[in-house]
Amino acid sequence: MDTVPYDVYSRHCPARLFFDRLAESWVLLIIGLLRKEGAPLRFNDLKRRIDGISQKVLSQKLKQLERDGLVSRELFPCVPVRVEYGLTELGLSFAATMEQLTGWAQQNVEAMAQAQHRYDAAQAAREAERARPALRFVNTLPER
Repeated sequence: MDTVPYDVYSRHCPARLFFDRLAESWVLLIIGLLRKEGAPLRFNDLKRRIDGISQKVLSQKLKQLERDGLVSRELFPCVPVRVEYGLTELGLSFAATMEQLTGWAQQNVEAMAQAQHRYDAAQAAREAERARPALRFVNTLPER
């Protein structure tokens, strides 16, 4: 059996940094869009196509992904300066794995929404039951 060099369940595992990065908002959408296009995109193209992302956040996430080795940044010296972002080999490798997660999410989003609805309805019923006043035992036997 192969041994794994890192135990991701250990608090001190450096591989946890990868999970932390993926848990951040927007990261999967940025990587997914770059993978979907199959070619580098300019900053404004990314911003326009990822609905709701701010310029500041997109800039921060691209810098983090570049530092992590998942995204490359290419500067073209022209007026105005043009910058394009694309996936590195490492980023492409991860994006292929990410496509499996994306497919799973798309296939199961309705099942998850139904499960959430069932859970919320059951939770509301439990809370209503707790809020209902307790019935008291009333002695209806005649006194002697």
